[in-house]
Amino acid sequence: MDDPRLIPVIIGTGQVNDRLAEFDTLQLMQKALAAAEQDAGGNILSQLDFLGVEDQMSWHVTAWPARDKITPYLIEALQISPRYVQTTDMPSGDGPIQLLNDAANRIGNGDVQLAAILGAEALRTAAARKPEKSNAMRDNAERHGKPFLRKYGLLTPTDVYPLYESATRAAWGQSLAQAQAETGILWSQFSQAAAENPNAWIQKFLDPKDITTVSPENRVIAFPYTKRMVANSSVNMGAALIIASLAKARELNIPEQNLIFIGPGAAAHEPENFLARDSFARSAGMEISLTKTLELNHLSVDDLDFAELYSCFPCVPKMARRILRWPARKLPSVYGGLTFGGGPIGNCMMHAAAAMVEKLRARPGNGLIFANGGFATHNHSIILTTRPLPTGTFPQSYDFQTQADALRGPIPPLNPEYAGPGIIEAYTVPYNRDGAPQFATITARAPSGERFLSLVPAQDHAGLEVLTNGATEPVGTQGIATMRDNLAIWSHQ
Repeated sequence: MDDPRLIPVIIGTGQVNDRLAEFDTLQLMQKALAAAEQDAGGNILSQLDFLGVEDQMSWHVTAWPARDKITPYLIEALQISPRYVQTTDMPSGDGPIQLLNDAANRIGNGDVQLAAILGAEALRTAAARKPEKSNAMRDNAERHGKPFLRKYGLLTPTDVYPLYESATRAAWGQSLAQAQAETGILWSQFSQAAAENPNAWIQKFLDPKDITTVSPENRVIAFPYTKRMVANSSVNMGAALIIASLAKARELNIPEQNLIFIGPGAAAHEPENFLARDSFARSAGMEISLTKTLELNHLSVDDLDFAELYSCFPCVPKMARRILRWPARKLPSVYGGLTFGGGPIGNCMMHAAAAMVEKLRARPGNGLIFANGGFATHNHSIILTTRPLPTGTFPQSYDFQTQADALRGPIPPLNPEYAGPGIIEAYTVPYNRDGAPQFATITARAPSGERFLSLVPAQDHAGLEVLTNGATEPVGTQGIATMRDNLAIWSHQ
């Protein structure tokens, strides 16, 4: 017989957008949680057994003392005393889904009856308070990045994700024009989802050409990504979910039509060192996370009514679409993705989960959320559904790392001192605000199979033109790296 004390359901959602940059991270969290409490009927936070918090970047910029976790301040401000408190290790896109899975597990094993998970970012407020730290991600990378990566300009996600874009494009046999056209259509769909979402940061539909056409308002950030193709982190946003056991939800008189069941999730990761990966054209961790989540929930792609495919950069949902065989006619988002829905660093999928709950309340069915964090490193997927799930669904282990590792190919050794002939494996070209390329970073493979890095400097206009004109595919072509001033400089052959 089912035991409703061991079945987790989402009973409340709350979101806040602070467009005037009036609040800090702590205030945004409080407001989001207050909205979720109101959505769940009000006056229940004092009963929380579990509080899960997504770590924040903007708090680290403005906090006193610097780098302290926000959670103790939040507990004090809320005047609550949950038995279990959890803060994610870092601001990472998979964090909200991990917290959701952890809360469901604690309810499933009987430790918890009422839980809340939440997060917020006040990067606009942080930028106004400390202008010298307004680009917190790059500042942090400059301070803590490895010298070798810094030397070759691979510091932030904007630097790294184009490696996946170029490698996947070549692996799928697409021309640059075809790959950009796919991005335009996909991102137009994200904008459509945002236009239908009252909590999205940018509620405006854009045509595919609006996404792909370079203009003063849509400059190139890192080839081939324009501003409208990348996460919009210049936001002040907060989101919270309240999760209860089915028994507690009934005790609180939550309407049955407002209850959204949580299905099992699956997580798997790539090596933290992105230069120690088997390929930039696929992700075994992503594949296992998505396929195992469907398997655990006894669902096929055809059974999914909604999805949120993580969208920090186009290569991520493009890979996810191919793993899932996601139909082009179906929207890949319910909240608008990180460009239009808003990209509050690690808390994006908290907003996606809140939007998914609202979608499922309006139209019963199944929704998939796929979250990604780091440099295409961390993957965690989960199902939300209106289908009642039985006792015994939770607790469940969402760790499928062993399966991902078994699926992964051999990792080529990195030779940081290599000079000589090679074949381009992937590349990235960061751009200045004036529209000129800064340089190019190439990952290449030596005849021995070793991986190495090299640069195409800004003054090599012909070399940069080969990488960016789209006339032929650079990935797979040959060249030679020559050591100059302790830097490997690439020349095309």
